[in-house]
Amino acid sequence: MRASTCHDCYVDAVVWIVLGVVLAVAEIFTTTLFLIMFAAGAFAAAGAAALGAPVALQALVFAVVSALSVAVVRPVIWRHARSALESGDQPFGVEAIEGSTALVLERVDAEHGMVKIDGELWSARSYDVTQSFAPGERVQVIKVRGATALVWQDDISHPGELPEAKR
Repeated sequence: MRASTCHDCYVDAVVWIVLGVVLAVAEIFTTTLFLIMFAAGAFAAAGAAALGAPVALQALVFAVVSALSVAVVRPVIWRHARSALESGDQPFGVEAIEGSTALVLERVDAEHGMVKIDGELWSARSYDVTQSFAPGERVQVIKVRGATALVWQDDISHPGELPEAKR
């Protein structure tokens, strides 16, 4: 067994930091909030390595911090990340638009279109690629992807009826 030098401590720390960065970057592409927990473990192990801990202890720190992050932190993050609709809170942003009624301004089909939602202009596409909507029709916003509203026929409103008149 060889004696650990301070140089080895820094090499080990750099290896753990690189692993942590790789895991954090991979999390960006998966968005599962899983790999980031292992990145936290790698950064904790890098700290242990910088303090001169042996490799076995570094691995133990990595395992413990990663496991605790997955078991404790991840559920808390998911609970707070739930949509406002699921939690019963007042929806805001895109969630407030989904489910609302829109007025077709320019023909909407699977490729393009324009609707007015609560006074704002939105690009729109038909949720069902076989449907198209003419200007003046009312549609329901099913989903928002980026800045595009995916719409479906509105079975509740009648042509020319304002959403406020349904109350």
